[in-house]
Amino acid sequence: MDQMFFAGWQTLLRTLVVGALAYLGLVVMLRISGRRTLAKMNAFDFVVTVALGSILATILLSSTVALADGILAFALLIGLQYLVTWSSVRAQWVRQIVTGEPILLLHHGTMLRAAMRRARVNEDEVRAAVRSEGVGSLDAVEALVLETDGSFSIIRRDAVGDGSSMEGVAVAKS
Repeated sequence: MDQMFFAGWQTLLRTLVVGALAYLGLVVMLRISGRRTLAKMNAFDFVVTVALGSILATILLSSTVALADGILAFALLIGLQYLVTWSSVRAQWVRQIVTGEPILLLHHGTMLRAAMRRARVNEDEVRAAVRSEGVGSLDAVEALVLETDGSFSIIRRDAVGDGSSMEGVAVAKS
């Protein structure tokens, strides 16, 4: 029963020292790996972030995992993320697998319901995204795009230009 509340000073000291060193190691590796590691997250980035958190927790709380093993696990995940992001910049098929593609949900003021269903986005979310851009009417919106990181991008009708920013956006087939 005593172990449930206090396992001893040695355990606390280990958690303090190993935790501080693991945290420092993670911060150093994230800084070395570049800004892309900490950018807005798509699904792939989210999985890596959760895995890094799990590794940190395991290093902190499991006396059977050595600090060196945990640092190696950090390096492996960050290295794999670097390799995948490096590849996705150079090969479109890798980018498609890792991040998917942005999806057009509203076009010329009309909601594209099939695309919304596939993206699991409802009308209220579309309206909220339009309002958050300070637009009062769906008719004032040329396009609303669900980006690969889950955010919405709005192009107002008065700002369409040549439309080149829409390249690569998936258009739902009815």
